[in-house]
Amino acid sequence: MSVTDEFRAARDRLLELREDYETAREDFRWPELSEFNFGFDWFDQVAKDPQRADAPALIITERDGSSTRRSWAELSQRSTQLARWLSDIGVRRGQTIAVMLGNQVELWESMLAGIKLGAILIPCTTQLTPTDLADRIERGHISWVITNQGEIQKFETVPGDYTLIQIGGSTTEGILDFAQSYNAEAEFQLDSPTRADETLLRYFTSGTTSKAK
Repeated sequence: MSVTDEFRAARDRLLELREDYETAREDFRWPELSEFNFGFDWFDQVAKDPQRADAPALIITERDGSSTRRSWAELSQRSTQLARWLSDIGVRRGQTIAVMLGNQVELWESMLAGIKLGAILIPCTTQLTPTDLADRIERGHISWVITNQGEIQKFETVPGDYTLIQIGGSTTEGILDFAQSYNAEAEFQLDSPTRADETLLRYFTSGTTSKAK
């Protein structure tokens, strides 16, 4: 049985028990996998299913009622392309990427690409100040930041050995253009399987009442 099959069987069992809390508590266990990459071993596998490939995997609806949709197949292909580009520009497995974006397509592309690449992801609210960012970059050991053009100026006074990747607008010297990722090959594989115990996400608390933890 593949890791995808093991994960699917556990997921299906949990769905069966969704209204039987006591049995779920007593009997359900997630499989103890030694290797697992959510991007390759789950998302891409679902996207290969002919019945799911063209179904919507992401729907973002705006206040005016307009919406943006991406299918499983589209997000699968695009996240692989983005992972390839990130690898090509020097992002390495185990390095930390701060993703400071709103609820937009690029957020979900970046998260999936980072998972496939084996990077450590730090989601960041766009409300962070330069002081907040300096603290996270230092303590989070952040090497890369993906953010929108409107947030770039916040980093002008933020020290650290990190590279900015900008979405939208014209970039200045030293800042990489996210749009270049659309020219990358849509093929990417890690040189070795992802261990199930590799770090995936690193979260900071909001820091609204004290220093973020």
